[in-house]
Amino acid sequence: MTSTTVEKETAEGLGALFAPRGIAVVGASHDPSKLGAALARSVAGFPGYVGLVNARRPDPSAGLYGSVEQAAEHGPVDLALLCVPAAGCADAVAEAARAGARAAVIYGGGFAEAGPEGERHQRELAEVAARTGVRLLGPNTSGFLAPGRGVTASFVPGAADVQSGRIAVVAASGGVNHALAFLLAEAGHGVSLAVGLGNAVDIAAEDVLDHLADDRETTAVALHIESVADGRRLTRAVARLTRTRPVVALVVGRHDIGAFAASHTGALATSWRTTRAALAQAGAVLVDDERELVDAVGALSLVRLSPAADPGVGVVTAQAGPGLLLLDDLRGRRAAVPELAEDTRGALAAVLPPLTYQHNPVDTGRPGPGFAAVLGTVAADPAVDLIAGYALHEPAAFDLLGAVDAYGDAAPGVPLLLGVGGAGEDVRRTRRALLDRGVPVAGDPKGLAAMTGALLADARARCRTDVTRESRPTVDIGSGPWDEDQAKTLLGTLGVATMPRRACADRAEAHRALAELPGPVAVKLLDATVLHKTEIGGVRLGVRTPAELDAALDAIEAGTGARPTRRQPHIGRCLVESMAPSGADLVVGARRDPVFGPVVLVGLGGTTAEALADVALRLAPLAPAEAADMPAELAGHALLDGWRGGPVLDRDALGQIVAALGDLLAAHPELDEIEINPLRLTDRGLVALDAVCVAAPNRAE
Repeated sequence: MTSTTVEKETAEGLGALFAPRGIAVVGASHDPSKLGAALARSVAGFPGYVGLVNARRPDPSAGLYGSVEQAAEHGPVDLALLCVPAAGCADAVAEAARAGARAAVIYGGGFAEAGPEGERHQRELAEVAARTGVRLLGPNTSGFLAPGRGVTASFVPGAADVQSGRIAVVAASGGVNHALAFLLAEAGHGVSLAVGLGNAVDIAAEDVLDHLADDRETTAVALHIESVADGRRLTRAVARLTRTRPVVALVVGRHDIGAFAASHTGALATSWRTTRAALAQAGAVLVDDERELVDAVGALSLVRLSPAADPGVGVVTAQAGPGLLLLDDLRGRRAAVPELAEDTRGALAAVLPPLTYQHNPVDTGRPGPGFAAVLGTVAADPAVDLIAGYALHEPAAFDLLGAVDAYGDAAPGVPLLLGVGGAGEDVRRTRRALLDRGVPVAGDPKGLAAMTGALLADARARCRTDVTRESRPTVDIGSGPWDEDQAKTLLGTLGVATMPRRACADRAEAHRALAELPGPVAVKLLDATVLHKTEIGGVRLGVRTPAELDAALDAIEAGTGARPTRRQPHIGRCLVESMAPSGADLVVGARRDPVFGPVVLVGLGGTTAEALADVALRLAPLAPAEAADMPAELAGHALLDGWRGGPVLDRDALGQIVAALGDLLAAHPELDEIEINPLRLTDRGLVALDAVCVAAPNRAE
């Protein structure tokens, strides 16, 4: 059975959870302060059957039964909501299964988050789920909402007031799930489904995402991630879902300071970075906080651009200051704000006063009756794919809703996003009316920029085409461990250029190498166990003469602790290598992430790589064309484009190197990591100046 088949079956099994015919509340109570009482109140409005269960104090005459099986005698029970202590949950799930339940929510804590005893309780839950086939949400969750089906399986006050909408929320945390649901409700969107996963002993984010792929009520998904158990399964689920509906992801952990791996690549590819990169590669739109998430997913639930590499944004503002804030934010999101065509500017001049700015952005001054004509004129420009407009709510100056209606008639193919500033009930009604017209709306320039950036990111992601990767010949990587010379020999088989070099066993060989190689040379310690030679004095540069070579070798011996009592003809192995011309340094690597598997990295390199942390990541294997796009994400990408007369990066050549490293790691499970740092950009092309290969930890087993 393929992984896709298994994932499809798990998705189909969530119908009993999110669309049950009947519900049993296990642990229901007449005490209004108890969790069971709160849940009983929450499901009171459910249109199907509800059975209340309390084994200690049953009262059948009051509809309070002693077991789920007794409750099931009066109506179908597809879903059991468990409000019982951790130690009793496994037995409660087994009982619910015997009564016909196919899904359960476990609200209480005291599981894996609580130590060894809790871990045992969680293992028991996993075992009973596997044995009975009951799908479990939780434990340690505040539940879920499905307003369109009348299901409020949550004990959180106010959850039942969240209106039905087009957006699904899939959150690692029950608290975040409700926070997002409330924010979406306040923004006028509501939710189709809002799920807090908790400890995710059974149902994980990817299960819910697969379920949503067939949900006609959902047009966009908000995804909140705290940790990932199976990275590849998660990215497959996101990739499948984004083919039909957008996914906006908020990943927690930007400031993670967990243990770093020994190499630069391991230190730079932390969990937060890797998770974000993997989700973006799968097609998700990334955001940095919960309010940006609400703006972004709200817009995408209403509008989705056609796939495009770089859609053009027409910016129209009725106030210059907010317009500048909007433009500045859009530039930071790499938005294309193209110069308007001459015909467009001529048409604008016929509508706007002469002192207004009529390029892009277009500043109308105060809004007036011609606002709709301005929107339509900018939308008609051939370089514009969507309009981002901002105006204060000024009903005395112009009819905003009328302008939007007129715009829709004049430019139906160019989406309109609006920021409407103001306060009070009239403003809220106007924003609600815009949403009803299918126009995404925010209350400030930042929210408008977030909406615009989300549409652009989604269009770019869907524009990426799956390029068939060329099959590469099998490469013999040797037995390892690999010193720098052996690592560079391996790079040579991949087509990566290096400088002329000699691996030397003693001083005599080092002197012969100095005489034979183009100078000046670098002299390096050659030891497979030392990953960062510069940190222990294992590298000397600019060596030109025999005397300088002896001094360099003496310094390396002293720095590495090899201190002979007299001058000896034999020392530890060293590498003598011609020095490369100057240029910009990159770090390029591939490592085996414990969650996502093979990952490739491109960043600004040299000894500052970890300090700058300016990197781009992708899951491997990947096509060279996709790898070639990675430098564009670097904040310092200008250094690679002929900065101050320097060399210009051949991105296709870099893409070939990165893809080759990813393929190598994917093909050789015995290899844990390979890194080139620095990979120097020179006038002659890319040259690997240092290389590290690391064997997988279990290689010797």
